[in-house]
Amino acid sequence: MATGSKLSVPQAGAIEPMMVRIPEGWFAMGCESGRDDEKPVHRVWVDAFEMASHQLTNAEYARFVAATCSAPPPQWSQEHFNDPQMPVVAVSWHEATNYCEWLSRATAKRYRLPTEAEWERAARGGTEGLLYPWGDAPPEKVPDYTKRWKFGPEPVGLYASNAYALYNMGDNVHEWCSDWYDDGYYANSPERNPLGPQSGSRKSSRGGSWRHHIKVTRTAARSSIPPEFQYADYGFRLARSPVVG
Repeated sequence: MATGSKLSVPQAGAIEPMMVRIPEGWFAMGCESGRDDEKPVHRVWVDAFEMASHQLTNAEYARFVAATCSAPPPQWSQEHFNDPQMPVVAVSWHEATNYCEWLSRATAKRYRLPTEAEWERAARGGTEGLLYPWGDAPPEKVPDYTKRWKFGPEPVGLYASNAYALYNMGDNVHEWCSDWYDDGYYANSPERNPLGPQSGSRKSSRGGSWRHHIKVTRTAARSSIPPEFQYADYGFRLARSPVVG
């Protein structure tokens, strides 16, 4: 659908996302020059998994709304948020996980939110120690930085992907992760496939936001809000474990 078009009555059936395989491997998670909750830098192994190439769009989420008679996101009535190819925003963590469960039932595949470790592994694109998905150059060097994100998010995938063919890693909207948030978790995080704390009051999120003064977030930067909150700069991206056998 063209940029600037409005959401209309959605067609029936789920839209399956384009998934990208992220290889298994070790990587250095965190940033010694970042905030306290990004320390210490620690080695983490992540099993192979799949990540959606794009943040989930309004067009995709509209199928869920129609199929489940769920309430549409409040921003859909506003012109700067209702392009079908923009990321869906103002969905709570609970709504995001409900979408994953619905899509899993509809497709017989197991979709979910990524863990923080998976998200950072994917955002790094197989490189080590760089501040951003593209390297160490500051956000102001991103193409068309001064022209983008004036009143809301932009349609997904307009600019170049990272090395794993993932778009908007670090910009556009914050992306919900599956983990509970703990600012001291890295000191005791397991080495292999960390899932975050067993409980908490806030859910972790990753990536940058159109509404912040600095629009692009460092790859290691962490954020969090309570899972019931619906913010106009919060969306999500799907993950999936590969089929075995």
